[in-house]
Amino acid sequence: MINTGDILETIKMIESQNLDVRTITLSLSLFDCIDADPKKVEKKVYEKIMSKAARLVPVGRQLSDELGIPIVNKRISVSPISLIGAPSGNYIGLARTLQRVASETGVDFIGGYSALVHKGMTEADEAFIDTIPEALSVTNNVCCSVNVASTRSGINMDAVAKMGETIKETAEKTKDRDAIGCAKLVVFANAVEDNPFMAGAFTGVGEGEATINVGVSGPGVVAAVLKNMKGATVTEIAEAIKTTAFKITRAGQLVGTKAAERLGARFGIVDLSLAPTPAVGDSVAEILELIGLSEVGSHGTTAALALLNDAVKKGGVMASSMVGGLSGAFIPVSEDAGMISAARSGTLTLPKLEAMTAVCSVGLDMIAVPGSTTAATISAIIADECAIGVVNNKTTAVRLIPVPGKDVGDEVKFGGLLGSAPIMPVTNADPSLFIGRGGIIPAPLHSLKN
Repeated sequence: MINTGDILETIKMIESQNLDVRTITLSLSLFDCIDADPKKVEKKVYEKIMSKAARLVPVGRQLSDELGIPIVNKRISVSPISLIGAPSGNYIGLARTLQRVASETGVDFIGGYSALVHKGMTEADEAFIDTIPEALSVTNNVCCSVNVASTRSGINMDAVAKMGETIKETAEKTKDRDAIGCAKLVVFANAVEDNPFMAGAFTGVGEGEATINVGVSGPGVVAAVLKNMKGATVTEIAEAIKTTAFKITRAGQLVGTKAAERLGARFGIVDLSLAPTPAVGDSVAEILELIGLSEVGSHGTTAALALLNDAVKKGGVMASSMVGGLSGAFIPVSEDAGMISAARSGTLTLPKLEAMTAVCSVGLDMIAVPGSTTAATISAIIADECAIGVVNNKTTAVRLIPVPGKDVGDEVKFGGLLGSAPIMPVTNADPSLFIGRGGIIPAPLHSLKN
């Protein structure tokens, strides 16, 4: 039973602690749209998405007004376009169709310009990946992801090498906008099928016809709780975070259930990921510092992040049996005011971020690097991150932005939720021999256990 105290507490979370539903994402299967005729597949995809998603933004606004809970983003994810477009080869046409849908529905992003190549690449997959730079340069709201590794199959180093080159080309094609195309491109290990967050959202082949997945975020709420816990033990802090995560998840499930009912979709999952924004008071880095760090990136950061991630997951699972996606703590550098500050001061470095990704929800996210960074170096960074994901049987990813014409000491501003970031240094040693070998880094032994 809901009591007055619960209602007042939720109102406080919304008004002063930045509690929001970060996104409601309508996940749609497009497999019934496959056609060898390029124009027919475009028409089918457009009509299918519009028939399901035309009311997504109005429904989101209605629910926000009725419940008093801000719903920041309304998004769409679709089946991997590498599969939907394979018979026709009309990948760029489908990218433009997705952009048309995004423009007409008013959604923030549409994800699913994606490929799954963790065990090997077909000729169609290679042709699709070749189109990514152009697709991201001619669209504004289309997001792309490529899964190049999994714990069951190992790391596809041929795909890793190709993605380094793809990221460089995407940066060049969008250099007039500080390589913004790369901010919409993520390379995964162990990608999940029900992720509501961009740029990695796509509708997995195991998903249903139409599903609503919700991403809830409340770094400010967690921070507000910790500000009143001076002198507490880490055990007490973990319990407080877990309790707070429980309350946040409940709000997300309410929104998701109602949105699904009104859109004629199935309710899927709540992804309780503490996803920051550039706004002051909405920072994962601030939470880590309230746990006891002098600055995020200092020694102890990985342990504090592990505590936070674990407590968030446990609290979410207690609140709902439908917790999924990535659920934990995100550490996107450009999207978190505290991370930006620590990167500027030099306390937060790329090697430290890599260590942190072993215990957080995603990986090396929204990191700007010098435009001179080679494709081989980008591929090597991807390979390292994939190794962390594969060995630890967790989702991890790389969203790296080599900004043409900029170097360490410069900054890049993307605006909105994408924020701004200092250009971070990378190691200059040449990894091209390793990356050029190709092949598969085998799956770890523990992946063979039933």
